[in-house]
Amino acid sequence: MIELGVNVDHVATVRQARRTYEPDPVWAAVEAHLGGAGGITVHLREDRRHIQDEDVRRLRELTHIKLNLEMAATDEMVAIACRIRPEMAMLVPEGRHEVTTEGGLDIASQEARLKGHVARLAGAGIVVSVFIDAEARQVEAAKRVGAAVCEVHTGPYAHAFHAKGRDAESAAVVAELEKVRATGERIRALGMRFNAGHALNYFNVEPVARLAGVRELHIGHAIVSRAVFIGMREAVREMKQLITQAAR
Repeated sequence: MIELGVNVDHVATVRQARRTYEPDPVWAAVEAHLGGAGGITVHLREDRRHIQDEDVRRLRELTHIKLNLEMAATDEMVAIACRIRPEMAMLVPEGRHEVTTEGGLDIASQEARLKGHVARLAGAGIVVSVFIDAEARQVEAAKRVGAAVCEVHTGPYAHAFHAKGRDAESAAVVAELEKVRATGERIRALGMRFNAGHALNYFNVEPVARLAGVRELHIGHAIVSRAVFIGMREAVREMKQLITQAAR
């Protein structure tokens, strides 16, 4: 059964615009759970631009579904994860000047360093995921460093989908989707879990949800954007329905 992980970072973005106490990401997480989410994702950035340390602590304590902590591969973040102990920690690249994560983690160029972080997280009982571009060499490197999960970056597919007028049959869209599919196949062949995410929305999610073996889709901005108009619970319910029907 394919699962939906809902990223609530941008609920915190709205809150931090006023540096106040609302809207509460924990409340959003509960609403997402009631809408059918199988997990909650937050990215604790080094600059704390949206999610704060206290949010992560409260989410760990108060939510009753899987918590996926996105994080840079740094000593500080690994220590926080080992203390909080989310069910899953996903290592991602992070730049102070980026608006959002702009690409996959280059595991192949830093295997020795990442292997130590992965071992420490796994030793704390945390499932370790890595966010990668749809490239075979990154899959092979992920296996070597000990990752249990690879989340494939679907941004290039999503951007092609939008640029080509939402035509799922255009050559550019088909080519990007094929990269994700082939990468997922290699991930599974190496015994790791195949997840996918980034820039997925209500228009482009179904072809990705149909891919063989994909276990989880992590979606945030599109759901939070829709929730502004119809509420978080209903926004999650609609997305969950789309991916479940597509997977069938």
